[in-house]
Amino acid sequence: MADALRARGHDVVLEEFTTTGDRWSASRSDGPADKGMFVKELEAALLDGRADVAVHSAKDVPADLPEGLVIAAVPGRADARDVLLGVTGGLDGLAAGMRIGTGSPRRRAQIHAACQGLETVEIRGNVDTRLDRLSVGDLSGIVLAAAGLARLGRARPDAVALPVDRFTPAPGQGFLALEARAGDARVLDALAALHDAAAGACLDAERAVLRGLGGGCLSPVGAHCAVTGGAAEMTVFVAADASGAHARRVTARAASPTDAARDALGRLGGGQ
Repeated sequence: MADALRARGHDVVLEEFTTTGDRWSASRSDGPADKGMFVKELEAALLDGRADVAVHSAKDVPADLPEGLVIAAVPGRADARDVLLGVTGGLDGLAAGMRIGTGSPRRRAQIHAACQGLETVEIRGNVDTRLDRLSVGDLSGIVLAAAGLARLGRARPDAVALPVDRFTPAPGQGFLALEARAGDARVLDALAALHDAAAGACLDAERAVLRGLGGGCLSPVGAHCAVTGGAAEMTVFVAADASGAHARRVTARAASPTDAARDALGRLGGGQ
């Protein structure tokens, strides 16, 4: 994003922050995760003027933003799918007794819904740490985001992409969200050149689903919107908890992402 802004004539200075989520992910404690823990330090820097733009993985951004902040731009989406590594055949290769690593309640719920009798093991840390955990040999496989592997140059030939209609990504997965102060016209104008309107509409719709289901980035909720041929398709997964209990998945098609989100929520009764 910095390079894209520089290419348009803007001066950009990168400021690196360590978030609560970074510290939690790197720790070995069993402390619970907090909503918004990967973004709140960056949002504080926006609000007090230490930063003008925050670049987030959109799936880490809670459904409701702090007052005075907006998602100012959403570039085009990377691959939104999850990938399964270590298991030949992807979901069809899962079997009872396997141990699958993931730190996501959404992924755990869908793994259990896809195959009974296996074990999900919580793993944390950055992508390399998780890949190292797979190489140790105590896990049968791990689930990661395709976009994260690609952006870090860690794409692997043994990664099996999981279809959205069987393993629904997190709302916002594959998107970057550029957050800024609502009244900062100079910054908002600069970011407007990076915005993809279709991507922004899909992200808004996925976040509307998350909000409608009362969830957050730590909830077993998946949502994926795509626009093809002038129509929008929204796939939503929701479960009662990470065990996959009472799991449901619906797909709605409509003229716009907003309508597809509304239709999907209607089929789910507006919530769990």
